[in-house]
Parts: sequence; structure tokens; C-alpha cells
Amino acid sequence: MSAPTLERERVLWAKGKQFVAGLDEVGRGPLAGPVVASAVIFPPHVRTIRGLDDSKKMTAAKREAISVTITERALCWSVAAASVREVDRLNIRKASALAMRRCLERLPVTPDHVLLDGNPLPEVGWPHESIVKGDSVSQSIAAASVLAKVLRDHLMGLLDVGHQAYGWRTNMGYGTRKHLEALDKCGPTKHHRKYFSPVSQMNLFGH
Repeated sequence: MSAPTLERERVLWAKGKQFVAGLDEVGRGPLAGPVVASAVIFPPHVRTIRGLDDSKKMTAAKREAISVTITERALCWSVAAASVREVDRLNIRKASALAMRRCLERLPVTPDHVLLDGNPLPEVGWPHESIVKGDSVSQSIAAASVLAKVLRDHLMGLLDVGHQAYGWRTNMGYGTRKHLEALDKCGPTKHHRKYFSPVSQMNLFGH
């Protein structure tokens, strides 16, 4: 599949939609850590960012480098998170929507149009156009994906301090073999999502 473009954005800009926000989140699947979202608005006539792609297809070093270009070329951008407690209290879908809504509310301008990766998510509480695999189609969505991924990876690196047994600095909270073995041996921490299986099957919270 080709790299994301500004085709959708250009159509909207031509219709007078000046502030087109790309919106995406990362961290729905991990057993630990927050879910993080980002929103990015590029100015009309912005140059295409070479090398930008779905964040999952990029190396960590490439994401770090591209994130600098994104923030330099964006008209504005924002990042926000929903905590582990919010994930447990609301469920991951609603927590993801909460993080996205916080992003939109933190933008210094009100979007005229929102492009959201994936399926429609009414819980965001904001009119939006959903695009399946949007981070492979829209540059604005791809940019949001990268910024969210970079921030979440940094957060997981910080959470790894004092919890090295779980390997969060490299697995980012996903259920890798090392992570599952540490869960079995040490039990869950306060940073684990206690309603996610297999964490939900354990009763050693607080370790």
C-alpha cells in the first residue's frame, strides 16, 4: 500500500474547511499503561512529509525523527491520554474516545472537519469522518499516529523504571512472553489494566 497522502485534506481545503484535524490513538491492546491520542492540523498547501507512514510500520528512530518534522510543519497539534484507572473504569473503547476528545479540546483552534482512524466512534462526542486504516491513507491521521506513539513509548519507558522485570521499555506493555512470565512470577502492578485478560485472572494487585 502506498504512503499516506494529503488527498483527503486537499479536497476538504478546497471546500473551505481550513482546519482539518487528523485524529488517532495508540495503546488499545497492551496489558499495562495508558491509552494515548493525538490530533494534528496541517495548514493548507503544506508539503507532503516524506517517509511519514502508519506509525506501526516505522522504526522507533524514524518515528522520533519524523515527529520533529510533524510538529514543525503542523499548524497546531495536541496529545492527551486516558489513564489506566480510566481504562478500567470506562472500558478501553470509551477511554480511547476520552483521550481523543481531550486532544480536540486542547487544540488552539476548533477543527472544521475531523478525520478519525478506524470505525465511527460516537463516544468521541465530536462530528468526524472515519477512515478504516486511515493512518495509511491520510497524512494528518498518520502524523497523529506517530505523535501518539512517540509519547506513549516515552511514558512506558518511564514506567519501566522500577518495573524492569516486565520489559515495558521494549514491549510497551503488550503481552509478550517476558511480560507474561513476569506477571506470573511477580503479579500485576498498579500500572496494569486489571480487567484485561490475563491480568483479570490474577488477584495479586499492588505488587
